[in-house]
Amino acid sequence: MRIERWTEAGLDLLRKANAPEMTRHLGGPETEEQLVRRHHRYLDDEGPGRMYRILLLPDGEAVGTVGFWQREWQGATVYETGWGVLPGFQGRGIATTAVRQVLAAAAAEGRHRTVHAFPSVANAASNALCRKAGFALGGECALEYPKGRLIRVNDWWVALPERAGGGAPGDVVG
Repeated sequence: MRIERWTEAGLDLLRKANAPEMTRHLGGPETEEQLVRRHHRYLDDEGPGRMYRILLLPDGEAVGTVGFWQREWQGATVYETGWGVLPGFQGRGIATTAVRQVLAAAAAEGRHRTVHAFPSVANAASNALCRKAGFALGGECALEYPKGRLIRVNDWWVALPERAGGGAPGDVVG
Protein backbone atom coordinates (compact mmCIF):
# COMPACT_ATOMS: atom_id res chain seq x y z
CA MET A 1 0.00 0.00 0.00
CA ARG A 2 1.04 3.61 -0.36
CA ILE A 3 -0.29 7.04 0.48
CA GLU A 4 -0.89 9.59 -2.26
CA ARG A 5 -1.64 13.28 -1.96
CA TRP A 6 -5.28 14.26 -2.03
CA THR A 7 -6.86 14.76 -5.47
CA GLU A 8 -10.33 15.38 -6.89
CA ALA A 9 -10.83 11.59 -6.73
CA GLY A 10 -10.92 11.88 -2.93
CA LEU A 11 -14.49 13.18 -2.74
CA ASP A 12 -15.94 9.74 -3.48
CA LEU A 13 -13.74 8.26 -0.73
CA LEU A 14 -15.01 10.87 1.75
CA ARG A 15 -18.56 9.89 0.89
CA LYS A 16 -17.79 6.18 1.47
CA ALA A 17 -16.15 6.98 4.83
CA ASN A 18 -19.09 9.15 5.94
CA ALA A 19 -20.93 6.20 7.48
CA PRO A 20 -22.09 5.82 11.09
CA GLU A 21 -19.60 2.98 11.77
CA MET A 22 -16.73 5.21 10.52
CA THR A 23 -17.79 8.40 12.32
CA ARG A 24 -19.22 7.26 15.65
CA HIS A 25 -16.16 8.54 17.57
CA LEU A 26 -16.14 11.78 15.57
CA GLY A 27 -19.63 13.11 16.14
CA GLY A 28 -21.43 11.18 13.40
CA PRO A 29 -21.80 11.56 9.64
CA GLU A 30 -21.44 14.96 7.97
CA THR A 31 -23.83 16.58 5.52
CA GLU A 32 -22.96 16.65 1.81
CA GLU A 33 -22.11 20.35 2.16
CA GLN A 34 -19.69 19.61 5.01
CA LEU A 35 -18.06 16.82 2.97
CA VAL A 36 -17.54 19.11 -0.01
CA ARG A 37 -16.00 21.80 2.24
CA ARG A 38 -13.69 19.19 3.81
CA HIS A 39 -12.71 17.95 0.35
CA HIS A 40 -11.78 21.50 -0.75
CA ARG A 41 -9.71 22.00 2.43
CA TYR A 42 -7.87 18.76 1.66
CA LEU A 43 -7.18 19.92 -1.91
CA ASP A 44 -5.75 23.22 -0.64
CA ASP A 45 -2.31 22.06 0.45
CA GLU A 46 -0.66 25.47 0.69
CA GLY A 47 -0.33 25.44 4.49
CA PRO A 48 1.54 23.12 6.81
CA GLY A 49 0.45 19.52 6.53
CA ARG A 50 -1.16 17.31 3.91
CA MET A 51 -4.03 14.90 3.41
CA TYR A 52 -3.57 11.62 1.58
CA ARG A 53 -5.63 8.80 0.18
CA ILE A 54 -4.54 5.32 1.25
CA LEU A 55 -4.17 3.17 -1.87
CA LEU A 56 -3.78 -0.59 -2.10
CA LEU A 57 -1.23 -1.92 -4.55
CA PRO A 58 -1.03 -2.99 -7.30
CA ASP A 59 -4.33 -1.54 -8.58
CA GLY A 60 -4.45 1.65 -6.48
CA GLU A 61 -7.87 1.07 -4.89
CA ALA A 62 -8.59 3.88 -2.40
CA VAL A 63 -9.38 2.34 0.99
CA GLY A 64 -8.86 5.16 3.47
CA THR A 65 -7.53 8.55 4.43
CA VAL A 66 -4.59 9.74 6.49
CA GLY A 67 -3.00 13.11 7.03
CA PHE A 68 -1.30 15.61 9.25
CA TRP A 69 -1.97 19.28 9.96
CA GLN A 70 -0.83 22.04 12.25
CA ARG A 71 -2.54 22.85 15.55
CA GLU A 72 -1.82 24.65 18.80
CA TRP A 73 -1.47 22.28 21.72
CA GLN A 74 -0.45 23.11 25.28
CA GLY A 75 1.31 26.33 24.30
CA ALA A 76 3.19 24.89 21.31
CA THR A 77 2.59 24.50 17.60
CA VAL A 78 2.60 20.79 16.69
CA TYR A 79 1.30 18.48 14.02
CA GLU A 80 -1.83 16.43 14.57
CA THR A 81 -2.61 13.28 12.60
CA GLY A 82 -5.79 11.40 11.85
CA TRP A 83 -6.85 8.47 9.69
CA GLY A 84 -9.73 6.28 8.65
CA VAL A 85 -9.83 2.95 6.80
CA LEU A 86 -13.02 1.67 5.20
CA PRO A 87 -14.64 -1.18 7.18
CA GLY A 88 -13.92 -3.91 4.63
CA PHE A 89 -10.18 -3.20 4.90
CA GLN A 90 -9.77 -2.78 8.65
CA GLY A 91 -7.74 -5.17 10.79
CA ARG A 92 -5.02 -5.73 8.16
CA GLY A 93 -2.40 -3.25 9.40
CA ILE A 94 -3.20 -0.79 6.60
CA ALA A 95 -3.81 2.16 8.94
CA THR A 96 -0.63 1.49 10.94
CA THR A 97 1.46 1.42 7.76
CA ALA A 98 -0.26 4.57 6.46
CA VAL A 99 0.35 6.43 9.74
CA ARG A 100 4.03 5.48 9.64
CA GLN A 101 4.23 6.82 6.09
CA VAL A 102 2.50 10.06 7.05
CA LEU A 103 4.93 10.48 9.98
CA ALA A 104 7.76 10.26 7.43
CA ALA A 105 6.03 12.92 5.31
CA ALA A 106 5.60 15.18 8.38
CA ALA A 107 9.27 14.74 9.26
CA ALA A 108 10.25 15.62 5.68
CA GLU A 109 8.17 18.80 5.86
CA GLY A 110 10.29 19.67 8.87
CA ARG A 111 8.23 22.44 10.47
CA HIS A 112 7.45 20.82 13.83
CA ARG A 113 9.14 18.29 16.09
CA THR A 114 6.11 16.37 17.38
CA VAL A 115 2.96 14.76 16.02
CA HIS A 116 -0.07 14.15 18.24
CA ALA A 117 -3.05 11.86 17.72
CA PHE A 118 -6.23 12.27 19.74
CA PRO A 119 -8.42 9.15 19.46
CA SER A 120 -11.48 8.91 21.63
CA VAL A 121 -10.81 6.97 24.83
CA ALA A 122 -13.60 4.63 23.65
CA ASN A 123 -11.90 3.91 20.30
CA ALA A 124 -9.87 0.82 21.18
CA ALA A 125 -8.68 0.21 17.59
CA SER A 126 -7.24 3.71 17.11
CA ASN A 127 -5.59 3.66 20.52
CA ALA A 128 -3.98 0.30 19.68
CA LEU A 129 -2.82 1.72 16.34
CA CYS A 130 -1.08 4.61 18.13
CA ARG A 131 0.78 2.13 20.30
CA LYS A 132 1.79 -0.01 17.28
CA ALA A 133 2.94 3.04 15.30
CA GLY A 134 5.34 4.10 18.08
CA PHE A 135 3.41 6.89 19.79
CA ALA A 136 3.75 7.46 23.55
CA LEU A 137 0.63 7.96 25.66
CA GLY A 138 0.59 11.44 27.15
CA GLY A 139 -2.68 10.94 29.02
CA GLU A 140 -6.39 11.47 28.84
CA CYS A 141 -7.84 14.94 28.18
CA ALA A 142 -10.84 16.79 26.77
CA LEU A 143 -10.80 18.01 23.19
CA GLU A 144 -13.40 19.94 21.22
CA TYR A 145 -14.52 17.93 18.19
CA PRO A 146 -16.55 18.64 16.29
CA LYS A 147 -16.72 22.35 17.10
CA GLY A 148 -18.92 22.89 20.12
CA ARG A 149 -18.66 19.32 21.45
CA LEU A 150 -16.14 18.19 24.08
CA ILE A 151 -15.00 14.59 23.88
CA ARG A 152 -12.64 12.53 26.06
CA VAL A 153 -9.53 11.56 24.12
CA ASN A 154 -6.12 10.09 24.71
CA ASP A 155 -3.20 12.36 23.79
CA TRP A 156 -0.68 10.18 21.95
CA TRP A 157 2.50 11.80 20.66
CA VAL A 158 5.68 10.96 18.82
CA ALA A 159 8.86 12.98 18.30
CA LEU A 160 9.92 13.34 14.68
CA PRO A 161 13.53 12.85 13.62
CA GLU A 162 15.47 15.91 12.54
CA ARG A 163 14.90 16.70 8.89
CA ALA A 164 17.67 15.22 6.78
CA GLY A 165 18.37 17.03 3.52
CA GLY A 166 15.97 19.46 1.93
CA GLY A 167 12.75 19.48 0.02
CA ALA A 168 9.13 18.75 0.70
CA PRO A 169 7.64 15.28 0.43
CA GLY A 170 6.71 14.16 -3.06
CA ASP A 171 3.28 13.39 -4.39
CA VAL A 172 3.64 9.70 -3.53
CA VAL A 173 5.08 8.37 -0.28
CA GLY A 174 6.05 4.79 0.43
